[in-house]
Amino acid sequence: MKYLLVLGVVLFAIWLWRHNREKEARDAAAARQQRPSPPSADPVPAVTDMVACSHCGLHLPRHEALAGHAGLYCSAAHRLAQEG
Repeated sequence: MKYLLVLGVVLFAIWLWRHNREKEARDAAAARQQRPSPPSADPVPAVTDMVACSHCGLHLPRHEALAGHAGLYCSAAHRLAQEG
């Protein structure tokens, strides 16, 4: 009788373990189906004008350039060095 009780407990533990694994698999499958698909193509970035620094020649977007009397610069140090 003792062996039947141990066998019953072991079988119940195995059933419980398998039941939980099946539930986790179903939950994971549902999560994969609910996840939005990634976009098919990367969005095209906005086109911006590129300008060269009047001091060092570095190319940078126009909206990041610093304007000076003699042109556009990549930093305040280059503007001061060029214009004095």
